[in-house]
Amino acid sequence: MARLADYYLVVGYDLDKRVEGEGLGRILQRFPEKDWEDSPFPQGIELFCQPSGWQLVPERQPASFFVAVLTDINSERHYCACFTFWEGLDNPQLQKAKASEADEVDEGLAVVQSAQVFAPKSLVLVSRLDYTEVFRNCLGLIYTVHVDGLSVPLETVIGNLLTCIIPIAGGSQRTITLGAGDRQVIQTPIDDALPVSGSTVAQLFRQLGIVNVLYLFCAALTEHKILFLSSSYQRLTDACRGLLAIMFPLKYSFTYVPILPGKLLEVLSTPTPFIIGVNSFFRSETQELLDVIIADLDGGTVTIPECVHISLLPEPLLQQTQTVLSMVLDPELEVADHAFPPLSTQPSALKIQDKEIRGVFLWLFARLFQGYRWCLHIIRIHPEPVIRFHKAAFLGQRSLTEDDFLMKVLDGMAFAGFVSERGPPYRATDLFDDLVANHVERIRQEEACPHKVLNHVKELAELLFKNENPYPAVAMHKVQRPSENSQSAGNNRTPFPALDDVAVQLFIDHAAAKLKTAPPVVKAELKGMVPSGPPLGDTVDRNGIVMANSARRLEVVRNCITYIFENKMLEAKKLMPAVLRALKGRAARICLTQELNQHVLQNRAVLDDQQFDYIVRMMNCTLQDCSHIDEHGIAAALLPLVTAFCRKMGAGITQFAYSCVQEHMVWTTMQFWEAMFYSDVQSHIRALYLETEEGEQHNNSEQPDGSGSRREISALELASEQSRLWPTLSKELQTERVQKEESTVFSQAIHYANRMSYLLLPLDTSKNRLLRSSGLGDVESVSNSYVTNSIAGSMAESYDTESGFEDAESSDVANSVVRFINRFVDKVCNESGVTNKHLKALHAMIPDIVQMHIETLDAVHRESKRLPPIQKPKLLRPTLLPGEELVMDGMRVHLIPDGREEATGLMGGPPLLPAEGAIFLTNYRLIFKGTPNDPLVGEQVVTRSFPIASLTKEKRISVTIPMDQFVQEGLQLRSCTFQLMKIAFDEEVASDLAEVFRKHMHKLRYPQHVQGTFAFTVGQCGKMVVEHKTKDKNQSLRTLSKNLVKSAKRTIGRQYVTKKKYSPPTWENRSSFQSELDEDEISVSEEVDQSSLTLSSTMRSSDRQTMSNVVERACCRDYQRLGLGTLSNSLTRSKNEPFRISTVNRMYTVCRSYPGLLIVPQSIPDTTIQRICRCYRQNRFPVVCWRNSRTKAVLLRSAGLHAKGVVGFFKSPNAPASGPSQADSTSLEQEKYLQAIISSMPSYSDSSGRNTLSGFTSTHMSTSDSSDKLRQPKIGALMKQVMGTREDVPGTFSRGALGQRAKVISLSQPKVSGKARNPSRGKWGSIRGSGRLSAYNPDVGTRLAGKESPQSNGGPGEALFLRQQKAYLYIIGDKAQLKGGKQDSFQQWEVVPIEVCDVRQVKNSFKKLMKACVPSSSTTDPNMSFLRCLEESEWMALLHRVLQVSVLVVELLDTGSSVMVSLEDGWDVTTQVVSLVQLLSDPYYRTFDGFRLLVEKEWLSFGHRFSHRGAQTLGSQNSGFTPVFLQFLDCVHQIHLQFPMEFEFSQYYLKFLAYHYVSNRFRTFLLDSDYERIELGVLYEEKGERRSPQVCKSVWDYIDRLNKKTPVFYNYMFSPEDDEVLRPYTFNSNLKVWDFYMEETLSEGPSYDWELRGRQERVAEETPERPDSSGPKSQRHIVWPCYDSLSKVVPDAITKLLQDLQSLEAELGQTSEKWKDTWDKIKNAQRTEIKLESKPSFSSSLLMSSNLSHQRRSQGVYLQESGVGSSINLALDCEASATSTPAAGRPSTSTLYSQFQSTESENRSFEGILYKRGALLKPWKPRWFVLDKTKHQLRYYESRRDKECKGVIELAEVESVIPGTSAMGAPKNIEEKAFFDLKTTKRVYNFCAQDSLNAQLWMDSVQSCLSDA
Repeated sequence: MARLADYYLVVGYDLDKRVEGEGLGRILQRFPEKDWEDSPFPQGIELFCQPSGWQLVPERQPASFFVAVLTDINSERHYCACFTFWEGLDNPQLQKAKASEADEVDEGLAVVQSAQVFAPKSLVLVSRLDYTEVFRNCLGLIYTVHVDGLSVPLETVIGNLLTCIIPIAGGSQRTITLGAGDRQVIQTPIDDALPVSGSTVAQLFRQLGIVNVLYLFCAALTEHKILFLSSSYQRLTDACRGLLAIMFPLKYSFTYVPILPGKLLEVLSTPTPFIIGVNSFFRSETQELLDVIIADLDGGTVTIPECVHISLLPEPLLQQTQTVLSMVLDPELEVADHAFPPLSTQPSALKIQDKEIRGVFLWLFARLFQGYRWCLHIIRIHPEPVIRFHKAAFLGQRSLTEDDFLMKVLDGMAFAGFVSERGPPYRATDLFDDLVANHVERIRQEEACPHKVLNHVKELAELLFKNENPYPAVAMHKVQRPSENSQSAGNNRTPFPALDDVAVQLFIDHAAAKLKTAPPVVKAELKGMVPSGPPLGDTVDRNGIVMANSARRLEVVRNCITYIFENKMLEAKKLMPAVLRALKGRAARICLTQELNQHVLQNRAVLDDQQFDYIVRMMNCTLQDCSHIDEHGIAAALLPLVTAFCRKMGAGITQFAYSCVQEHMVWTTMQFWEAMFYSDVQSHIRALYLETEEGEQHNNSEQPDGSGSRREISALELASEQSRLWPTLSKELQTERVQKEESTVFSQAIHYANRMSYLLLPLDTSKNRLLRSSGLGDVESVSNSYVTNSIAGSMAESYDTESGFEDAESSDVANSVVRFINRFVDKVCNESGVTNKHLKALHAMIPDIVQMHIETLDAVHRESKRLPPIQKPKLLRPTLLPGEELVMDGMRVHLIPDGREEATGLMGGPPLLPAEGAIFLTNYRLIFKGTPNDPLVGEQVVTRSFPIASLTKEKRISVTIPMDQFVQEGLQLRSCTFQLMKIAFDEEVASDLAEVFRKHMHKLRYPQHVQGTFAFTVGQCGKMVVEHKTKDKNQSLRTLSKNLVKSAKRTIGRQYVTKKKYSPPTWENRSSFQSELDEDEISVSEEVDQSSLTLSSTMRSSDRQTMSNVVERACCRDYQRLGLGTLSNSLTRSKNEPFRISTVNRMYTVCRSYPGLLIVPQSIPDTTIQRICRCYRQNRFPVVCWRNSRTKAVLLRSAGLHAKGVVGFFKSPNAPASGPSQADSTSLEQEKYLQAIISSMPSYSDSSGRNTLSGFTSTHMSTSDSSDKLRQPKIGALMKQVMGTREDVPGTFSRGALGQRAKVISLSQPKVSGKARNPSRGKWGSIRGSGRLSAYNPDVGTRLAGKESPQSNGGPGEALFLRQQKAYLYIIGDKAQLKGGKQDSFQQWEVVPIEVCDVRQVKNSFKKLMKACVPSSSTTDPNMSFLRCLEESEWMALLHRVLQVSVLVVELLDTGSSVMVSLEDGWDVTTQVVSLVQLLSDPYYRTFDGFRLLVEKEWLSFGHRFSHRGAQTLGSQNSGFTPVFLQFLDCVHQIHLQFPMEFEFSQYYLKFLAYHYVSNRFRTFLLDSDYERIELGVLYEEKGERRSPQVCKSVWDYIDRLNKKTPVFYNYMFSPEDDEVLRPYTFNSNLKVWDFYMEETLSEGPSYDWELRGRQERVAEETPERPDSSGPKSQRHIVWPCYDSLSKVVPDAITKLLQDLQSLEAELGQTSEKWKDTWDKIKNAQRTEIKLESKPSFSSSLLMSSNLSHQRRSQGVYLQESGVGSSINLALDCEASATSTPAAGRPSTSTLYSQFQSTESENRSFEGILYKRGALLKPWKPRWFVLDKTKHQLRYYESRRDKECKGVIELAEVESVIPGTSAMGAPKNIEEKAFFDLKTTKRVYNFCAQDSLNAQLWMDSVQSCLSDA
C-alpha cells in the first residue's frame, strides 16, 4: 500500500525578491510540515511550478496543469502535479513610482502597464505514484471549492487527499472521495513491473514518426543525450514517459528531467547522458549544444548533430521492426494500392494502438535478448545470489560480435540493471520473462512474415492493456468543475486563503494512528523459478560462412592430432598447412580443443620436442583469430590445455605450452579473465550442491543434452531450488553454506592468480621488452616480443611506474604482473563477496606466486637456450651490383601473398608465397630473398626486388602469418615498376628496428638533392654524400656561380667540360644570374646585333671549344642528318637554306628547358626570338625538330601560349591575316615567325600564290591532281576523329571519306625507282569505314574535314574540293586554351583544337593501373575483376588519345603540311606526340641509334622533367609519380606489336628502358633539362675519369655493351621497308596490355639488372653437384608461371642456336665470335643466295611485294604472340625471299643449317620459279617449285602464295637431271643454258629457269638430294 499524495503545497509569487523583472516563487504553505521518513521532501519545487520563470502578466490566463518529475538522491522519482491559476494584485511597479513621486518614471514602461497585474499561484501535489488524471481531478476540485465557494472546508479536502492510501499493484480498484461530493475510481496495474503508458507512446509516434522515434530509442539505449522541445509542458512529460515505456524491460538510469526550468539550463552541458524536456521558448539557448540530439515535438523533427553517430538496430531486425510499426500505425498503407481496398482499415483507438506499439518493442527485445539466461554466471547463491553476464559468449553465439548497437547496449548501465534485476533465478516473473523463455521458437518461425508478427504483437498488446485497465467497464468518475461564470468573473476574486495547519495536521495524525493499529497487509508474492528458454543454438554467421567441406576439415584436424600423438611426424608435417588453413574456421578450432582434451591424462601430457612444437603451433593458430574478448570461448577451452601440455627439458625442468602462446591479445584482457573465473566458480558451486555421485554425473555429461536418462541440472535451476529452500534452513546450516561458497570462490581466486602469472610472465623475464607496448586491452597494439602486452597495459594504467626502459629490472615485469593480478583479484572478490581477511591473504600471496613462477621460468629459459633453435630457414644473401651496398642488413620477414594469384598456387602450380626470408635495403634496391613456407617447394629460392627510387607508396599493415600465428607488424610497399611487397616482420625483429628501416627507406627514396640518388653515389661511400650536401648549403649563391664559371673557364682547355655541383637559381634570381655571368665575361655582349652574327663569330675560342661539345650532342647530329642546317660551314652557308641552327639559347638564357642549339627559320633574327618566346609558357617557343625528307614538311614543337598571346594571336575577326593592325607587336612577330616557317616549305614557294597543293611537284613526289583530291577528305575524317565531331560533313564529302575507301586504299605513289610504295594507308579507310568516330569534343565543327560548306544538301563533290584548301601549317593546340579563337579563311595556318590529358589524369590513371595489375589483396567482387579495374583506370583510353593525335600529325606531314604541336607546357604530351610522330614517320628512329637519338633529343634535351615527374627528390615528393615517359614507351610497344618487322630493337629493350628510367641506376634520366645536367657536370663527362669500368653512368652505354654480349635487345624479325611510314590502329580494341605490367620472375627478381643474372648462374655452377645415385636424371624441366624466366628457360630458336654455337666453340677451344657477326654473316649469305635464286620479271615482283606487305604484317603479329619464338620464322622466311628486296634480318634455312652442320633439315631446302612445259599443245607455265630434302620430293605450286600443292615429283623415281634444249612455245629471250630436263622412271619433265646460273643451281640441288639419298 502507498500514499496517494505525500505532500501538498501552495506556491506563490514572491513580491519581495524580484530581481530585474525576474520574479521568484516561494512556498506559501506545505502539508505535512514534517518530512515523511520514507520519502523526504524534494527541494526546489518552486522552480518547477513555473519552468519558464515567475512573471506578472497584464491579463488573466486560463488555469494550467502539468506533471513534473523530480529524482531524489536515492534515484526515486517524485511526481509533482502542478495546478497553476492567476490572481490579480495591484501593480507593484506603479506603487513604487507613486511612492517615490519621481520624474524618472520610465514613460515607455508606464504606457504598457495597467493598474492591475496577475501573479501565478500553484497548487502542487507531490507523490511517488504516477496517476496524472487523478491528480488533475483532485487539484481541480480544490480550485473549484475555492472559486465557487463550496461549503466544504478546504482543510477537509486536503486532509482527505493526504491520508488517502491505495495499493501499488495487483489489479484492484479503489474508489476515493475527498469529501466534496466527488468520487473517483483508481485502478492499480496488475503487475507494477510493467510501465503504465496511457496513450503516451502512440502520441509520441504521431508527433515524430516511426524513423525518428527509432533513432531516439537507439540513442537512449546507447547512452546518448536526448532533448525534447515543445511549447506544452504536459506533452514533454508524456513524450519522456513514452520513450521510457518502449525501453522496457530495460530501465533508464541516467538523468531524467521531463521538464527542465529555464534557470537550470546549464544542466544541458553535463557530460553524462540524459533525457530532458525544455520549453520551446528556450530553443535559441539549445543551439550551441554540439552533442545533443534534439527532438522537436511540435515540428516533428529530430536533429542529430554531425559529431554524434547513433548505432542502429542490426539488420534485418531494423527493417522488420519498421514494417510492423507501420502496419500498426498506418494500416491503410498496405492496401493503398489495392483495386478493392477493404472497407475499414482504421488504426485502433489511441489507447489500444499505444499498447500495440509497446508490443512491437517487447517482441523486439525478446529477439535481441533471446537466450540471455544461458550466458549468466551464478557465482554466489547464499546469502544473496550474485550473477554476472558473459557478454562475449552471448555475442559469439549470436554471431553479433561486429554489431555496434548490441555491444553498446550490453555495455550500458541499463543492461547492468537488467542483469541484476532479472538475473536471480528465483523471483516473480512477468510478461517479458514469459516471452523470452516460451515464445522464442514462435518468434523465430514468424519473423519473416509481418502479418503473423502483427498477430503476436496484438496478443501482447491485449496483455499490456489488461495490465493497465483490469476493469475496463468501470468509469464512475464524478468531479466538480468550476462554473462558467466564476471562471470569467471579474477581478474582484478573493485570493487563495491560507489554510489552518492544525486542522490538516490533525487529519494526518489521525490517519497515521489508524494505520498503526490496522493489521499489516501481506502481499502474497508469487515467486518461482525463472524459466531459461531454449539454449542459444550456434546461429550461423551472418555472412553465411558455413564451410561446405567443414566435415572434411575437421577430419584433417583430427587426423593431424592423431599423427602427432602416434609420432608419425612426416604425415603430420604434410597435413600441417591444411590444418592451419582449416583453423580459420570456428568449428575446427572447437574440434581442436576437444581432441587435445582427450590426450590429457590427470592434467598432464608430456610430449617430445617435435610434438610439442606442432601442438604449440596449432594452439597459436587457434588463438590467432580469437578476438580479445574470446566470444567463441576458444581461449577459455585452451586455458586448461596450455597448462597441461609440456615437454621435459632436463633434470626436473619442464616447459609448459603456456610459455609459447603468450603472444595473444586475449590474455591481456581483464574481461576474459573475469568471464573465465566466473564460469569456473559457477561450475564449482554447482558441484558443491549436486548431491549426486561424481561417476553418475560423468556418464550423463557425455551424452548429448536431454538424451541421457535425466537431463543435467543447470546451475541456475540449482540456484533457484536452493533459494527456495533457504528460508527453511536452520541458522547453522545457512552459515555453513555461506562459508563453503566463500571458500570455493577464494580457492578459485588463488588458482587464477597462478594461471594468470603463467600466461603473463614472459619466458625471458630479464628482457623487459613488453614495457614498450601500449595500453592494456588496446586491441590494435601488438607487442613484437615473446611477451604479452598485458603487463605493459597494467603498467600504463598504474601511475607509479617507470615504464619504457629497455634495461629495466626484471622486478618491473614482476611488479606489473602483480599489479594486474591484484586488480583482477580485487574486482572479482569484491563482486563475489570474499571476506576482507581472505582478500588480504590473497594480496599477500600474489607476489610470492609471481616470484616463484619467475624462478621456474628462469630455469626453463636457461634450458630452452640450450635446445637447438627451431630450424628457421637460413637467411640467403642477395647478389649485389657492383657499387651497390647494403644500407641495412637482412631483417627476417615473411613475404605475404597479395592480390596476384599465380604465386599462391590458386591458379595451379605450387604455392610459392607466403615465403620466409629476409628483406635487404641497399642504396639501390629493396630486395626480399627467401624460401616458400610450403614444404613441398621449400628448396626453391624466391626473390622479389625493386629499385628504391621506384617506391610510390608505403603503408603499415598488420598481418597474420598462417604458420606462426602471430599478428605481425607489416609494411606494404608498392613500386612503379609494377611490383608490390607485403612483408610482415618476424617476431625476432624489434619494432623499433622496423621503424629504422622505414626511415632509412624514406631517406633513400627521397634524397635531399638529385646527387643523393644511386646513380651519383654509386662507388662512393654513403657518408661522403651527406657531407657534400651540408657543405653546399653554407655557400652563397653568388660566390657559387662565380666559382662555377671560373672553373668552367679553367677546364675549357680540355676536350670535355666538367662542372661542379651548384643549385640552380630560383626564378626570382634569374636576372641576377644573368648579370653575374656578365661580370665573368662569358656572356656575349648585348650591343652586337645578334641576327647578323653567325655562331663562330659570336663566340670566343674557348667558348667554341664548349660548343663543340654541344655540337656533338644528339640533336646536332640529327639536324645534320635531316638537312636542317649544320654548324661547320656557318660562315659560307648559302642564305637560301630555309632553316638555320641558332645559338641564341647557348647560355640557356632564352629558355631554361630547351637545348643550347635550336633550329629556326633562316629569316628570323635572334632578337625576334627573344621577344617571341615570352608569349609561350616557360618561354618554350616553336622550334623545328624534324623534317619530312619527301614532302619537306616540318614538325615543330612548343609550349601552349600564354593567355594574352592567344587573344592577340587568334582573335582578328575583322582584319584579314595579311595586316592585323590592332594586334600588338609580339603577336605580329609571332605571325611573322609562323609565316617564315610556311615560306620555308617548298610547296609554298612552288605554288606561286595558289593555295592548293595540287601544283606542287618535286623529285620525290609526283602526285596528280586527282590523287590529291582523294587524299584530302581522308585527313579530314582523321581530324574529325581526333577532334571528335558529332555531325557528319555535308553531302558528298562524307561519301568521299567513307564511301571511297576502296580508292583510298588502292592509291599508291610509284617511286621513281620503280618499286611500289607499300600502300598500307588503307588502315584509316578501314577505321573510318567502321563509322565509329570517337567524340572528344563535339563542339568543334567539321571545319577541318571540310570548311564550313555553303551548301548543306551537298551538290557535286568537285566544287567542295576546290573550296577545301589545305593549310600549310596546322597548329595542334589545347582546346581549353583556344576557346573563342576565330579562324580566318585566308590564313595559311589552321588550329586543330584537341583535348589533351593533363598530368593529373595520367597520375591517377597510373595509380589505378598499378592497382589493377598488382592488386594488394585478392577480391571476389566481380566489379573488381582485372578487366574491370583496367577499364576504370582509363590507361588504354589515354594511350589511344596520344596515338590518335600522333597518327593524325603523321598523316598531315605525309600530305605536305607542316605541323606545330603546341600543348600544355610543351614537355609532357607535346614530347610524347612529337616523338611518336618521328618514330612513325622515319625508319631511322626505329633502330638502336635512332631511338637513342630520339629520346636524347626530344626527351632529354628538350627538357622533359624526369626528376620532377618521377618524384626523385624530397622537393618533388608531393608532386607524386607521373609516368609520362612510361606512357610513351607503352605507345611504342603498341606500335611494335602491330609492326614487329619494323623495329631493330625487341620488346625487351622497351621494358628495359621502362624499368631503368625510374630505377635511378643510370644518370641518363635524372634531372629536368640539359641546363641542370650541365650545371652538375653530368652532360659531358670526361671519358677518362670513369672511376671503375663496371659502373656505367649512361643507360645507352650500358645497352651498347650488353648488346655486344647478348642478342637480348635485338629483334630477329627486323626487316624494314624503305621509308615506310607506320600508321597503327589506335582504337582500344587494338591495344594490348603491356606484359611489362604483369610479368614477374620470382626465381631471380626483375631481369633488368643484367649482371645479376650472370652472377646467380655462376653461383649455381660453383656448388658441386652431389653424386646422384638415384638413377638417370629426368631431362624434363617444369616451368612455373611467375617463377621461372620464360625467355631463359624456353629461349626462342635463334637465340638457342646462337647459344649452342657459342658453347660448341667454347668446347672446341675456339675464340667465340660475337653473336652479331655470326648473325650478319648468315644474313649476307642469304642475300647472295636470293640474288642467285631468281630474277622474276618486273611485273611479278611488283605483284608479290604488294601482296607481301599485308602478309608480313599478319605473320609478324602471329609470331610475336605465339611465344614459341622464331622457329616458325624460318618456315615463313623463304617465302619472302623471292622479292627483289632481300628480307634482311632472317636467314634462309639452307644456309642456317649448313652453318650449324645439323643433320636434321627443314621442309623447304630450295625454292624458286621455274617454267614447266605442259602436256602436248599446252604452253610453258611459270610455277613455284619447292625442293624438299626431308620428304624427298619436288613439289610445285600455282604461285608462291599458293598453299595447295599442284603436283609432286618423287625424287626416288628420278633417274637423272641433265641440261636441256629450248623447245616450242618456250618463254622468249631466255638463254639456251637455262633449260634442263628431269628424267623419272615414268616420264621426262622439261624445265626452264630464269637464267643459266639459276638452272645450274637447281640441277646441283636436285643432284645433291639424289646423292644424299
